[in-house]
Amino acid sequence: MLNTERLKKVYGQLEELGVRQMLVSDPVAIFYLTGKWLHPGERFLGLYLNADTQPQLFLNDLFRFDEEIGAVKVPITDTTDLITLLKAYVDHSAPLGVDKELAAKFLIPMYDAQIASGIRNTSLAIDNARALKDAQEIEWMRESSRINDRAMEQFRACIREGITEKEAASQFLSIYQSLGASKYSFSPIVAFGANSADPHHGPDDTVLKEGDTVLIDVGCVYHDYCSDMTRTFFYKTVPSEEARRVYELVRNANQSAEDMCRPGITLASIDKTARDIIEEGGYGPDFTHRLGHFIGIQDHDFGDVSQANMNLTQVGNTFSIEPGIYNAKAAGVRIEDLVLITEDGHEVLNKYPKDLQIIE
Repeated sequence: MLNTERLKKVYGQLEELGVRQMLVSDPVAIFYLTGKWLHPGERFLGLYLNADTQPQLFLNDLFRFDEEIGAVKVPITDTTDLITLLKAYVDHSAPLGVDKELAAKFLIPMYDAQIASGIRNTSLAIDNARALKDAQEIEWMRESSRINDRAMEQFRACIREGITEKEAASQFLSIYQSLGASKYSFSPIVAFGANSADPHHGPDDTVLKEGDTVLIDVGCVYHDYCSDMTRTFFYKTVPSEEARRVYELVRNANQSAEDMCRPGITLASIDKTARDIIEEGGYGPDFTHRLGHFIGIQDHDFGDVSQANMNLTQVGNTFSIEPGIYNAKAAGVRIEDLVLITEDGHEVLNKYPKDLQIIE
């Protein structure tokens, strides 16, 4: 059913952007507002928002449903003259906001037909609203991370002599589902040895051997909300003192960045705190990505924790803190948690230990 509080947030954001009407085409955003998943493929899907009227959902008959969702359902077919139909609903004397997911095959004809006085990208109206998690979203994200904590313990137990990365990763989905998750929030990363120095390594046929780094980056979905966590282990022994030092540097960077999280600070300053520790430790060039990403219905929601993001943290923001050092000679290490900004500081959603662990 249409979530009126979320809709109010979107209308408030649109007002700040100076636009009163918007056509939302992103299925994720439509789910966020209506609680209904619709996957139109190549066909048009649009939720028309106007502060002066009830929302209108333009929906192909192929995806028709009976339940009420708080929006007027406007049926379309494969032969509907979409532009003519939209002209009957859109206020042509005012600018029309659209989101970044609207396909060019629909957008360009709207421009050509001048269905509004102008067309503007108002994705931020949705993105900024989604960045402020409400109480229900927070509880589902907490539970998603609780499941991830319990699953990580079982994933660790899968690591045994002679197993390949693919063989380990193949066991994860059933573990998640046994714990109450519905699916992955992204394809799991399992990386042994030198592969851990590749930040987005895909599991392959590499066989585990003594002294290997074991990097596991995983997340699941609970009630449509994502979790995400990375832990790095060592198999039977830490291969060198440098590898141990790399691990402790990353752990310190992770903890220090989390400790400073609170409302009203720049996201860039959080990134800088972690990055400075790694640079001062001599591994700056080996920290090759931003510190974190926002998360919610999608594993990577709009927004990040990076040197370029000068936006201030707000209560309800949820993002990852995941510093890493990727040095094939020493070790590839990443430690990732999810942080929720609260009124009095922050909450780390996942609790799995971060001390250096050796899998015997």
